[in-house]
Amino acid sequence: MAASKQHTLKKQERLKSRKQLEQLFKEAPSFHAGMLKVYHRLQEPAQQEPLLFGVGVGTRHFKKAVHRNRIKRLIREAYRLQKQALKEQLQTKQQTLCIFFIYTGKELPLYEPLAEKTALALRKLQEIYQ
Repeated sequence: MAASKQHTLKKQERLKSRKQLEQLFKEAPSFHAGMLKVYHRLQEPAQQEPLLFGVGVGTRHFKKAVHRNRIKRLIREAYRLQKQALKEQLQTKQQTLCIFFIYTGKELPLYEPLAEKTALALRKLQEIYQ
């Protein structure tokens, strides 16, 4: 069976630039979707990808890197599987959106509730950028 191309998270889609991240945290609006805090900001459409995504977990509640990495992996997976509708919406408008999810929960999450909150956040972003 051939792998589906739409459910990928390529290197070009990752939000890595220190300059972009600093701008995002300083100027961008944010909202909470359950245990996720979501920063979002439209950018000049110079990027080839319509969505740039990053994820972070604080060290206050999760001292072990193993736990932080697991949470980030779960969030990335939930995002990867659900981003398509928002991506298509941005492509039709020729916009580039930077998104950064920060996990604010205090316990190690299960995948299902995290996937629900990720879906909620992506739907809210779709409404904002209609």
